[in-house]
Amino acid sequence: MSRKKIVAGNWKMNKTLPEAEALVKSIISGCPEGNEVTKIFFPPSLFIEKISGLVNGKANFHVGAQNCHHLPAGAYTGEVSAAGVASCGAQYVLTGHSERRIYFSESSEELRQKIDVALKNNLSPIYCVGEKINERKTNGYFHAVKKQIEDVIFYLKPDDMKRVVLAYEPVWAIGTGETATPDQAQEMHAFMRLAVAEKFGPEMAANTSILYGGSCNAGNAKELFSCPDVDGGLIGGASLKADEFLMIINSF
Repeated sequence: MSRKKIVAGNWKMNKTLPEAEALVKSIISGCPEGNEVTKIFFPPSLFIEKISGLVNGKANFHVGAQNCHHLPAGAYTGEVSAAGVASCGAQYVLTGHSERRIYFSESSEELRQKIDVALKNNLSPIYCVGEKINERKTNGYFHAVKKQIEDVIFYLKPDDMKRVVLAYEPVWAIGTGETATPDQAQEMHAFMRLAVAEKFGPEMAANTSILYGGSCNAGNAKELFSCPDVDGGLIGGASLKADEFLMIINSF
């Protein structure tokens, strides 16, 4: 098992299908041959099958779902199941994103169930954690992030934990233009890796990819990715522009 370098683009509720196809084609054509960075597109769920077809057979390109329901199936109008997105070609799924926690009041119990159902359907969860501005200002950020990790992934068996990617997204830096400094990012990523080591051992910690997800862009990615415990980025707005996303991919 080795630690992957990952650049993941979370498109959120953006793009039409033709725009999505054009974006992916531009990124694929602009990516140098032999680039070993794992590149993941997280389009709106209704585009997953089409985007999966575009990346099929392209080395180190993957597709993920922005969300899945915490139950396997049922009468939940408008929701998407882990089995459903997996059947459309998704290989990853975001869980615990701050927008889901805030706007949809997702609880730790729901997130545990989401990770369970994702793993059962061969989806690799990217589990997001991060502190709010008041927790940062009152020096409660370590406690906040440690609790999010403990409450949701510490129950996993080691073989399941091997399939989990972590993402640090300081809530105060998402969509605000604010970014954690490289020192702040490294400090938290190292803390998260230590938390994993305490529960699962140093080898697991050394091989768990941890992404930075707070307004990472083409201008700051190189400096952030140079930090020893930052293994890539969960990219928001900058993932919607092919040239910017390509520059981020090439920032390692």
